[in-house]
Amino acid sequence: MKCPYCGYLESKVIDSRATEDDMAIRRRRECLSCNRRYTTYEKVEDIPMLVIKKDMSREFFDRTKIINGLIKACQKRPVSRKQIEGIADEVEKKINNEMLTEVKSEHIGELIMESLKNVDEVSYVRFASVYRQFKDINTFMEEIKNLMANKK
Repeated sequence: MKCPYCGYLESKVIDSRATEDDMAIRRRRECLSCNRRYTTYEKVEDIPMLVIKKDMSREFFDRTKIINGLIKACQKRPVSRKQIEGIADEVEKKINNEMLTEVKSEHIGELIMESLKNVDEVSYVRFASVYRQFKDINTFMEEIKNLMANKK
């Protein structure tokens, strides 16, 4: 590791520990030439994931879109920001575990609904109504009937 102060290429690691989210390792290093200390972070390289939209266009995966959609669906419902973040984490983790470089937006929506159904059913129906583009009250009722049937 190149020293940011003098450019020397050798250093010794003084301390290593995982970051709070366990997504990186923080290393405290000391340059073997100038003896100054600096911090480095080591993390797994992210391979950008592309989302295939309904119109077949592609865009980079954006976790904030999941969170924003969940915030709208959970508005004025007893769902905390922590629960919303948890759903987004769960969905992102499932997608990453599938080891895909491209994922269909429909698949992401289904994963969100699967998780949201377990947190708040009203928010689930709200999200489903936008995601599945309900056209009338009958499609709402059909979704509610399916939800009730699955509860039994």
